[in-house]
Amino acid sequence: MATAATELKAQARSGVGKGAARALRREGLIPAVIYGDKKPPLPITISYNEAMKRIYAGGFLSHIVTLDVDGEKHRVIPRDYQLDVVKDKALHVDFLRVGKGTKLNVQVHVKFINEEGSPGIKRGGVLNIVHHTLDLTVDADHIPEEIVVDLTGLDVGDSVHMSSIQLPAGATDHSHEDDLTIATIVAPSGLKAEEAEEGTAEAAPAAENGEAKE
Repeated sequence: MATAATELKAQARSGVGKGAARALRREGLIPAVIYGDKKPPLPITISYNEAMKRIYAGGFLSHIVTLDVDGEKHRVIPRDYQLDVVKDKALHVDFLRVGKGTKLNVQVHVKFINEEGSPGIKRGGVLNIVHHTLDLTVDADHIPEEIVVDLTGLDVGDSVHMSSIQLPAGATDHSHEDDLTIATIVAPSGLKAEEAEEGTAEAAPAAENGEAKE
């Protein structure tokens, strides 16, 4: 399960607009907003360094955070953030208030284990990952850190589907796809060429026999 909520210092802000946002960034701050839970939006600022550290640590949009806004605690989850397309620096963050019993749609990382237990990979097959993350609906208090997929026993041509993995209690698929394909074991190029040659060799005698009958 996800680690306990971490705390992040914040300050309420009154200035809005591009000019105010630029002034905040010059001070090492990022404009942000807290919304949801049937309460008015609350404009705030957070530390640029803290925000970037958490964004690049991974899982930023799937971890509960406690925002300490001038001494008042807000339980939230990051819902979106805007990066400068050129400098790759955070420009703005949106936080959603998380109340008791809240259900959230989150993207959870997929971890593949036991490649050595896959006959297909042992034969030179390649793990083709179709989805590195899964769209799940989960309880806010039980967001999984990752979904583990065991590759034991999978051969070339086998696939891993949503129906074949066990989701944590209370979690459901939010992808809206029928039995989502998560990964497949595909044949290496050498094996594909070998199979193609075998198929050509088998077809040749059949063609010759067919001509002889005519």
